[in-house]
Amino acid sequence: MKKIACIVALVFSLLSGAQSHDKKNNTQKMTTIPTQKAVVYQVFTRLFGNTNTNNKPWGTIEENGVGKFNDFTDKALQEIKDLGVSHIWYTGVPHHAVIRDYTQYGISNDDPEVVKGRAGSPYAVKDYYNVNPDLAVNPANRLQEFEDLIARTHKAGLKLIIDIVPNHVARKYEGKNNPEGVRDFGADDDVTVEYHKDNNFYYIPNTRFELPEGITPLNGEVNPLIDGKFEEFPAKWTGNGSRLPKPDKNDWYETVKVNYGIRPDGTKDFAELPAGFDTKSCQEHFDFWKDKEVPSSWKKFRAIAEYWLAKGVDGFRYDMAEMVPYEFWSYMNSAIKVQRPDAFLLAEVYNPKEYRNYIRLGKMDYLYDKVELYDKLKEIVQGRSQTDPITDIQKGLADIEHHMLHFLDNHDEQRLASPEFAGSAEKGKPLMVVSATISTSPTMIYFGQEVGEAGNENGGFGTHSRTSIFDYVGVPNHQRWMNGGKFDGGQLSSSEKSLRDFYKRVLNFTLKSSALMGEFQEIHGLNRYATEGYYPEVYSFVRWSDVEKLIVISNFSSVHTSHFELKIPEDIIQKWHLKDGKYTIVDQLYQKSSLTLEVVHGQGKVQIVIEPLESFIYQLK
Repeated sequence: MKKIACIVALVFSLLSGAQSHDKKNNTQKMTTIPTQKAVVYQVFTRLFGNTNTNNKPWGTIEENGVGKFNDFTDKALQEIKDLGVSHIWYTGVPHHAVIRDYTQYGISNDDPEVVKGRAGSPYAVKDYYNVNPDLAVNPANRLQEFEDLIARTHKAGLKLIIDIVPNHVARKYEGKNNPEGVRDFGADDDVTVEYHKDNNFYYIPNTRFELPEGITPLNGEVNPLIDGKFEEFPAKWTGNGSRLPKPDKNDWYETVKVNYGIRPDGTKDFAELPAGFDTKSCQEHFDFWKDKEVPSSWKKFRAIAEYWLAKGVDGFRYDMAEMVPYEFWSYMNSAIKVQRPDAFLLAEVYNPKEYRNYIRLGKMDYLYDKVELYDKLKEIVQGRSQTDPITDIQKGLADIEHHMLHFLDNHDEQRLASPEFAGSAEKGKPLMVVSATISTSPTMIYFGQEVGEAGNENGGFGTHSRTSIFDYVGVPNHQRWMNGGKFDGGQLSSSEKSLRDFYKRVLNFTLKSSALMGEFQEIHGLNRYATEGYYPEVYSFVRWSDVEKLIVISNFSSVHTSHFELKIPEDIIQKWHLKDGKYTIVDQLYQKSSLTLEVVHGQGKVQIVIEPLESFIYQLK
């Protein structure tokens, strides 16, 4: 969500007194590494099935259309599975604030002055125990329609995750579907004080909330609920941490911050994990919290997670997890893992100094590898960096590499194919190969990425380069693949079909390769300065297991063909148990390139010709 609050997140994590651990002194893997790569397909649920191509800025559902749970048919899900996907992340499922009248279903109207866009932010959750009514054919039956989707997803052989947004909730949160015994957020708060351990929110006592200056709800459209005010007394802290009763327009003014027992001065009002707990199991973390008093918000979010797990959800993506103390995550995630050891827990964390705390102490399975590999690949494709730093990034994350999920596209970032990122889908190809094959971590793609979606639409609140998450829009390239609900790619151009075929080949190979769950060693450093014709835009490395040996080479240049004799160093030849002689290596992406690897005096060499934007994944036969 939210690069504008990265600084806030960093400050918060420092205030929370997070422990730091030298990775050299803690290389114990906290979970058993799976034997197979995971591939996550992120889909913005509201947009996936929309076939309307109108795309009027600020358009209504009637004008621009909206996708439904039912659009994920057996055929659609099977096509996603066949793309090379193991998990699907249904983004924007929990009921969030929207500008639409659903009062006939017992849902109150949301004030447009505290809603971003017309369709609303999926990260301003209004009711955690139900789903977005926009996504249902029959809003009265919306929860059942989602439960049916869960069943279809599992039938297709996919696991699914949904969002939990722990740091904040909608300004007008109303838990009208709470299970018996569950008290609503804020229902028992003492609103006369700024802070109390068991308050769910932070307050500005005796002060009314005021709307930010400079916002124009619904682009100036007349609406009976737009009156220049929003009733909130006393005012609460805003979701990104602003303590002003009148937040700035760039604050997350549509949300309020949840209190996890961090006092306003940054100190903690709960038990801290003892030294050495970074090496403890989930069961030991779970046992630690059994006799501890924890803040009310902790219990509420754990109950939310358990509710959705009971409905068949297989895991969660946690929004801005680093703005919540890792002790809470220890409490929450250990409880989940004790029940569901295979639950998939992915967190949005942007501070590299905190990665190991949230993995080892917070018991996260995966964090975004955003500020390391993603940012560097973006710099490379934009010509702002050479490929050399990739090696240092992999070395720096070696002890946690499995936990650093790789992506090139998601709802927060500029589309890979957009002019603001790679400039074309073709230029994204070498990035995809390197990202998907360089580590044992999961790979994530964002729907439409596989057919070159560039995010050119102006949705109204959300504009170009990112597919809007705030508006009702259609996603053109993806719609051509949908082909009116046939999900057969019938309207794709030849280049778009070719691109999807490329993604299908890459992703399916990663799912099946044992080498990609094995060892990594870069060979770039040796070849970079000792190999004639090996240009700075090339990157190469090897991956191997007991039964599979791979040489991966990518050319990031869009103009240069590289001709060179790739050198395989002696230590790798020894690790692969190769004797002097000739060996055949075959590219696994297209099965069209077969070369001879020659080992002489214990060193390997192979003649390579690699075209602009081309990649090879050579397997030793």
